[in-house]
Amino acid sequence: MTPPTEVVDVEELVEFYRDPPVGVRANMIFSADGAAAFGGRAGPLSCPLDQQLLKALRGLADVVLVGAGTARAENYRPVRLSDAQREWRAARGLADVPRIAVVSMTGNLPQSLFDPSAPAPILVTSAQAVARHHLSGERWQLLIAGDDTVAVSDAVQQLKSQGLQRILCEGGPTLLDSLVDEGLVDELCVTIAPRLAGGQPVGTRIQARLASPTALRLRHVVQHQDYLFLKYAR
Repeated sequence: MTPPTEVVDVEELVEFYRDPPVGVRANMIFSADGAAAFGGRAGPLSCPLDQQLLKALRGLADVVLVGAGTARAENYRPVRLSDAQREWRAARGLADVPRIAVVSMTGNLPQSLFDPSAPAPILVTSAQAVARHHLSGERWQLLIAGDDTVAVSDAVQQLKSQGLQRILCEGGPTLLDSLVDEGLVDELCVTIAPRLAGGQPVGTRIQARLASPTALRLRHVVQHQDYLFLKYAR
């Protein structure tokens, strides 16, 4: 068996991710026993290189898509990029920084997301939620997708129609489940942490509607210390 490629820093690692698909690229971390978080947060499973990869993947995207629960638990803020990332984006005609789009049925977004010097977040919600919670477009860009619940397929299509073609989904598992159910995940980036986390309830996951598992192709396996970085394509 060929051993995985070893990397020492994020400059080496990000070269394996320079080709984001037009569509949805999901990035997740899991413990060795399959937990997506510990104590409600992904941070305890992560390592410095995984955190650096997260920032690097954002620099390659047009928009970061995340569930409201994850945004609150991880205290999300507007995307900040290095000068080198901004130069890379400018050379390719991309916006200075990617937008952040949060899927929420209540509009309960962390205050840390709102910064006058950064682009306003996009609130992805349903028509019923807008009426129930009197949501408007004053604090965010309002994207209404679906009537009773958020229709993720409609949301993805609307983001693409706004020129946000490369969508980076950072979870949580409930949002990822919805994208998988609709056949919308084009690429899955998975970090396997050398941790045992036990049972960790995350989100409100329901049984998938898939008739059979969706087949993926393994594009790479990269190792840093005891962490594995995998990329799958549909």
